[in-house]
Amino acid sequence: MTPRISRKTRVTGTALAAAALLAAGITVGTAGASTTQTSEKSALPIKLSASHRAELLRDASAVKAQTAKELGLGSQEKLVVKDVIKDADGTTHTRYDRTFAGLPVLGGDLIVHTAKGGAVKSTTKATGKSIKVASTTAKIAASAAAKSAQGTATKTISAKGADAQTPTKVVWAASGTPVLAYDTVVKGVQKDGTPSRMHVITDANTGKKLFQYDDIHTGKGESQYSGSVELGTTKEGNKFTLTDGERGSHKTTNLENSENGEGKPFSDDDDAWGTGKPDDPQTAGVDAAYGAGVTWDYYKNVHGRAGIKGDGKGASSRVHYGDSFVNAFWDDSCFCMTYGDGEGNKKPLTSLDVAAHEMSHGVTSATANLEYSGESGGLNEATSDIFGTSAEFYAKSEKDPGDYLIGEKIDINGDGTPLRYMDKPSKDGQSQDNWDSNTGGLDPHYSSGVGNHFFYLLSEGSGPKEIGGVKYDSPTADGSKVEGIGRDKAEKIWFKALTEYMTSTTDYKGAREATTKAATDLYGADSAEVKGVDAAWTGVAVK
Repeated sequence: MTPRISRKTRVTGTALAAAALLAAGITVGTAGASTTQTSEKSALPIKLSASHRAELLRDASAVKAQTAKELGLGSQEKLVVKDVIKDADGTTHTRYDRTFAGLPVLGGDLIVHTAKGGAVKSTTKATGKSIKVASTTAKIAASAAAKSAQGTATKTISAKGADAQTPTKVVWAASGTPVLAYDTVVKGVQKDGTPSRMHVITDANTGKKLFQYDDIHTGKGESQYSGSVELGTTKEGNKFTLTDGERGSHKTTNLENSENGEGKPFSDDDDAWGTGKPDDPQTAGVDAAYGAGVTWDYYKNVHGRAGIKGDGKGASSRVHYGDSFVNAFWDDSCFCMTYGDGEGNKKPLTSLDVAAHEMSHGVTSATANLEYSGESGGLNEATSDIFGTSAEFYAKSEKDPGDYLIGEKIDINGDGTPLRYMDKPSKDGQSQDNWDSNTGGLDPHYSSGVGNHFFYLLSEGSGPKEIGGVKYDSPTADGSKVEGIGRDKAEKIWFKALTEYMTSTTDYKGAREATTKAATDLYGADSAEVKGVDAAWTGVAVK
């Protein structure tokens, strides 16, 4: 067999555009913020090689029992190392999940911030409650929890039925006093054909439903983007495949209208892919591979993160899902992006901002793990919109230049308007401009408006302006004027907040605290950037 050769090639393709638990994170510790201007470079994460990251994870795992003891955790609690980030100044941020008596603790995640010399500077916890339950023996049978969960999911996702899996016993610590619970995964299909993997959390002693969220994160739209793009491909034998050896061997496959499996690898004799028209099956593969490549480059070159999990491994993209499926989704269980072909199988949802948005759900899952419900669900969606927008600006595409409009190419409304607006989210008729007490009860796609509006204000400021030929006019909740600090700084602040200070339970108030800490680390406590963060959050009524 001929050796595999990774390469880049320019192709003509069509790339098309479109798409938490409950309480705020709690920080403990004695480290105070610096009162002097800080060098941004010293507080930015360094680019870790796969071997260096693995070494840091091994080191943290080797001392996790001692770390648990130093944090004052109970004798039945254990730490599970999840992720590690190291800043240029030597500060290390190690993220842990937690178990109690061998059971996963949902809402028990925490981050330990360690100085270069090894001293613990502070700890960020998803909950301030002590993790303990009186007994790990459930009063409610697992079968009863499964039946209840299946009923809940059937009402939620509906059309093609639901199948409850065997419940997992857990400790629920995301809200109130920790309790013994069941986590039941119910597999099914939503009315629009999108797969669903609904988690239903049930009190194991009373049978009461405590929480529910879906593992599948979606974004809707039809796209109309085309252009000549550069791809990473690999030669295998006498043919080329859409396997990007320079980006973690990311694979793009063809589901051929199936709704299951990994898909068939695309192959080509001359390494010239697609025609830019949807009737060529390769075109959707070109768009998906291009979007994945730009997203990889964005995270690596802007934030120092090698791949979605930071481990240098590529995900995969599956195109031609189902028949006339008007959606795209990220599925963490297969570590993959999946794209439908749109109405009439004529407009695949394979654009750059769809790819970056959906794969950013994977970054969130690998870091803060904001659950997809309540205010944290809105933050999860906002994070994907923020980084989808940032990646679009990063690409500098002449065909699809960066803007603060979400899904502006897809014409999902049939009148040329975008799916969402970051400068004034309420223009879509459903999203929120500003926070209020009802925010947590909204669909995450609409509560995300608060985070999107914050990011726009932080980047560009309030009032009317024209950016890249697009006119914007961003209001504030209190009529105040906000001066933007620039998108480059804003995206670095959000990334640092997400990966180092947000937890599974972060809400909008917690996001304000997290971004303030991130801005302080990067630019200093008295900096214009910290003041900008403060003003932008006030501008969306988050206090």
